[in-house]
Amino acid sequence: MSGKLRIDREHGQRLLREMLRIRRFETKCAELYQAQKIRGFLHLYDGEEAVAVGIMQALEPQDAVVSTYRDHGHALARGIAMGPVMAEMFGKVEGCSRGRGGSMHLFDRSARFLGGNAIVGGGLPLAVGTAMADKQLNPGAVTACFFGEGAASEGAFHESLNLASLWKLPVLFVCENNLYAMGVPLDLEEADTEVFHKAQGYKIPGEQVDGMNPVAVEVAARKAVEAIRAGEGPRFLECRTYRFRAHSMFDAQQYRTKEEVAQWRERDPLERMRAWLSEGHMLEPDELSAIEAEIEAEIAAAVAFAEAGTWEPVEELEKFTLMDEVPS
Repeated sequence: MSGKLRIDREHGQRLLREMLRIRRFETKCAELYQAQKIRGFLHLYDGEEAVAVGIMQALEPQDAVVSTYRDHGHALARGIAMGPVMAEMFGKVEGCSRGRGGSMHLFDRSARFLGGNAIVGGGLPLAVGTAMADKQLNPGAVTACFFGEGAASEGAFHESLNLASLWKLPVLFVCENNLYAMGVPLDLEEADTEVFHKAQGYKIPGEQVDGMNPVAVEVAARKAVEAIRAGEGPRFLECRTYRFRAHSMFDAQQYRTKEEVAQWRERDPLERMRAWLSEGHMLEPDELSAIEAEIEAEIAAAVAFAEAGTWEPVEELEKFTLMDEVPS
């Protein structure tokens, strides 16, 4: 499980805790959605937590993150407080996007979390632009860009990788390959199912990683980020993962079998990490209970924060259409 990274008790428990926070948060979101307290679209991240958590271990505060519409896990792993994330799901002003973005458009300027994006592949050009600016104005900063394998068929994907390679921009391209571009199996949409090969076509070093293993992801991410910071240009990681839930809460999920989902659940990154830590005597039952209780309390506080939040006044709905002041 540890790869080439030395994992001590503290770090191992941090990885497990962060994945558990995401899983339990989203379980609560599904409940709140059924109760019609969260509305609109809701795309859950269950099963893919190891990717977000592993990648974030390699990033620093100066770095930027560009996400997708499946962005809750990225936001929480990046360090955005759970209260504002939940309030955003409720559409409240106290949300990280003032309630204007909802589930698919989480944003936090202070965390350099530059937004979820409802457009497939829409974040790729934004990441390239951010990296281009940082190369001039914020040397040493890296932009981590998350996207699904479906985005690899978009023109913006190819344009973005080409420019990033030509200009040696500090971008870490992270493909979360969950094997289904919404509802189409990967082998029915791609002649070459090894998505990282596309990056090699633009002379961007890339590799395929076990996206169900947070340590494997972290090892690969640290290696890639180190090269990027050294001025060696962009890097590409294809994280093979799997979503346990449907594409969205509206998805009937008739394109894959229960047997397939069950087989992937046997590789649940949370259970694998828990078992590995326990077997290595780095996690005792009482420590796990304490972590779970801490997370449950955090979620309860986040829901209460969102419930107590306020709706945006009608007279302010045109606010932010134009920028009143350029941020310093």
